[in-house]
Amino acid sequence: MKAAVYERYGSADVVAIAEVPRPAAGKGAVLVRVAAASVSTADWRMRASAFPGGLWLPGRLMTGLFAPRHRILGTDFAGTIAETGPGVTRWKAGDAVFGFSGHGGHAEYLAMPQDGPMAAIHPRTGFEEAAATPFGALSALVFLRDFARLRAGQRILVLGASGGVGAFAVQIARHLGAEVTGVASGANLDLLRDLGAAQGIDYTREDFAARGQRWDAILDTVGATRFAEARKALTPEGVYIPLEFGLKEAGQALASAIRGGPRMRLGVSGDTSADLEILAGLLGRGEIRGVIDEIFPLAAIAEAYRRVESRHKRGAVILAIDPEAIARRAQAPAMAAPKLAFGADAL
Repeated sequence: MKAAVYERYGSADVVAIAEVPRPAAGKGAVLVRVAAASVSTADWRMRASAFPGGLWLPGRLMTGLFAPRHRILGTDFAGTIAETGPGVTRWKAGDAVFGFSGHGGHAEYLAMPQDGPMAAIHPRTGFEEAAATPFGALSALVFLRDFARLRAGQRILVLGASGGVGAFAVQIARHLGAEVTGVASGANLDLLRDLGAAQGIDYTREDFAARGQRWDAILDTVGATRFAEARKALTPEGVYIPLEFGLKEAGQALASAIRGGPRMRLGVSGDTSADLEILAGLLGRGEIRGVIDEIFPLAAIAEAYRRVESRHKRGAVILAIDPEAIARRAQAPAMAAPKLAFGADAL
């Protein structure tokens, strides 16, 4: 099978398309024929060994100290079950699925445990939109629901609101009943309003901290600010949640918990089938949608990486690994069914 392979850490050019053995659907596992996959910020950081603040060594111990432990990256995927291994009861051949693999998604086939973070794709959701969802939407859901503990009626500021995580954060916060202010470039403010933001701030023209407004939560999806600046724009019980953090931020979070007042709260997103099933339902009912910046063929993966590394992508960058499967699904009758507006389902 064809796969995007890297043998050493470095720039986008270290990734090359190669023929590699197709994985097997072992006991309790399934083989997915991948139709689409995303190139996420996590993929970029692992490929380049670009780990934030003081986390280089822990990052290298995770990915491989001297050379990559896993030659094929790709955390988000969508496709069809091609084979099931012995003991598999949850899935059958032909099921359309999407999920979070950790690695291996930038290939024509991917082996996944049947109970891994994977869910059925709603009939109204295309492969590309499904592939745009796991990394960004899982992060947004977990950070807002579990770490920010966002409630209806609260006010939240989302930094990097048009990016892969931010676009889902705006929608999920709105779905939770919060009033959302999004921070992005001026060119993306219309998108934020379309996603449900009550206000948009153009970071090239205005400093959110100088507005005099206060928010119950600030979610920084791109490392655009620091706690010292964010706390000025938080309510007395407000919480600042950065997705990107290092050892310094860990110390600040501990100090803020002891000191009282606005707090910094850190966490790592979990990747569960239960949460993916929630997201699959929200996508299928039209209550959230995947925002796709650009779609590349697998052969152009270096270009896809460079787009991600620009830090100016609008939503997710997608690889069309099986264009024929994508086209067939897009032409299916269920895809033409009307979608619903925002609902009130609890997350």
